[in-house]
Amino acid sequence: MAGVRRAKAIPTIYDVASRAGVSIASVSRVLNGQGSPKAETRKRVLRAVRALSFVPDGAARALSSNLKEVVAVVFRRGGEVAFEDEEENLLFMDVINRGIEVAAQRRGFDVLISSVGVQEENVVARIAAIAGKADGVILHDQMLSKIEIARLADVVPIVTLAGNPSSASINVRCDNGSGMRALIHHLVTDHGYRNLAYLSGGADSPDNLARARVFETEAVAGGAQIQVGPAWQGDYSAVGGANVIAALLNRGRELPRAIVCANDQAAMGAMYALARRGIKVPEEVAVTGFDDVPVARHLHPPLTTVRQPIKELGLTAFEVLYARMGTARGQHEVVLPVQLIIRESCGCAHSPALPQASASVAGGGT
Repeated sequence: MAGVRRAKAIPTIYDVASRAGVSIASVSRVLNGQGSPKAETRKRVLRAVRALSFVPDGAARALSSNLKEVVAVVFRRGGEVAFEDEEENLLFMDVINRGIEVAAQRRGFDVLISSVGVQEENVVARIAAIAGKADGVILHDQMLSKIEIARLADVVPIVTLAGNPSSASINVRCDNGSGMRALIHHLVTDHGYRNLAYLSGGADSPDNLARARVFETEAVAGGAQIQVGPAWQGDYSAVGGANVIAALLNRGRELPRAIVCANDQAAMGAMYALARRGIKVPEEVAVTGFDDVPVARHLHPPLTTVRQPIKELGLTAFEVLYARMGTARGQHEVVLPVQLIIRESCGCAHSPALPQASASVAGGGT
């Protein structure tokens, strides 16, 4: 009808965040007096509020329908369950999740933990649905392609663990290269082992692939023969490690002098399978891991491994995700230091841990 004017759209908290160039979380904290926002952030938010004539009548109500203050953590479940305590495979993940939770609580966020199956169909849709319930997503595993991550990152910020860095997301990992180099040097140079095998983790895991590359390069450079390939393909689980060893022995394959496992769970399974066949560790076959999960020191024999700062991985993952909720850009990967932990499973008497490598950040600053 002529002469009827449209009502002017009422500005929202999203408009304030966009005009101020900060995250919705930052706007919320300024308006609700939560946390300790920087003086400059507070100034920009209040300036935007005035410019838009934004009236935060019941800012908490607006927040409840817009900003969720929830971070989603998604991991991939799968594999067969053959050990009674196969849930121990979650040890590494649980410690990371605890780190995420601690960091999230400091910022006033809740954590939504969910999973997708290895064989699950429509994984992309499933993760997108989870992302719709959160302000950001941390992916534990290699579940999405770079293109799929980029599409999801158009909706919410993404941080990956055991992923690949990209312009759309940030990857947080530990220094696989320095850890594996130190371990192989110890086995080849200090012990003089000349026949080594790599019991691998997930076939599509970037961490596993990085460890495998360094294993091959360093072992060959040290003059050792190596065993790798499909016969040594595990899946990061204890049952997967046990199955690899059992299958090799069933086929009459001669085992190497040392088995380097992609992670501690695989090493536990390998040691279990060896013990069942009466093969002594480390007298006949040395076994090593990677991670240093809490139970590793209590095995018999205690496990030589590479210690990752597991809880710190979670803390860091949340903090870089939180930064991405704001205006921080440019950082593509955060690399945390590792430490070689020498115990008895490699053939040593117990020794103090070796010095750790220094932390590094790749791909630019925040």
